[in-house]
Amino acid sequence: MRRRTLVVLPAAATLVAAAGCASTPASPASPASPAPERAWSYPLANVRPALHLVGDSTMADKPPMPLHPERGWGQLLREFMLEPARLVNHAANGRSTRRFVDEGRWPHLVQQLARGDHVLIQFGHNDQKDDDPRRFAPAQTDFKAYLHSFIADVRGKGATPLLATPVVRRKFDASGRIVNTLGGWPQALREVAAESGVTLIDMNALTANQLEAAGPDASKALFMWIAPGQWASLPDGRKDDTHYVEAGARATAALAAQALKQQVPALAGWFR
Repeated sequence: MRRRTLVVLPAAATLVAAAGCASTPASPASPASPAPERAWSYPLANVRPALHLVGDSTMADKPPMPLHPERGWGQLLREFMLEPARLVNHAANGRSTRRFVDEGRWPHLVQQLARGDHVLIQFGHNDQKDDDPRRFAPAQTDFKAYLHSFIADVRGKGATPLLATPVVRRKFDASGRIVNTLGGWPQALREVAAESGVTLIDMNALTANQLEAAGPDASKALFMWIAPGQWASLPDGRKDDTHYVEAGARATAALAAQALKQQVPALAGWFR
């Protein structure tokens, strides 16, 4: 595994003042140009107070059907809210803590925060990709440093940070238990939550329990297991154990909604 120098991140004021996060350490350029990606928006809160979501493809909003069946659990979380407009989903496919900062997404969020807002942060899936210097953030060093910096930034604006461990991938062992494919990143999140006194929504544990209850076969219906010819966007089909279809995103959003309602008193009245 490639080693990197621990990142010491600036506080919110410095991040926001620096266009494109120029003051934060930039990831080294890849030897080849990355493949073109969908342009992910930089959303703004229209209702206050707001619940901001920060994370990766498992959480992100996806294009409306019938274009493509993939859905993020943050996208479906709105269904469980009394006022869905209060949710602002900043999550984007392929993002890690490092890349979220390097693209200017984090300062874009911080500069719009207000007292009473909450920010729920879920990373790990892409931080573990040690073959991509744009995204890789070692669990016990850079990853934790970014999380601590995020927490300080949110608190500095009078808002409330929340952490969520990454949802599990659908991988079972011979006994029907979920295999940890996310290395030390979920535990690093738990440690940062404990170190910082931040509420932890343990989506990793919740989704593991959910998939184990469903079992290896039934759980396929929650993920991007697509038969050839079923969708025009996927003529050859797909077997994807990371990303959700609508049923999976909704089931995971239900877990998150219940956890937020139970663990965050200020948000209890926001959910059905």
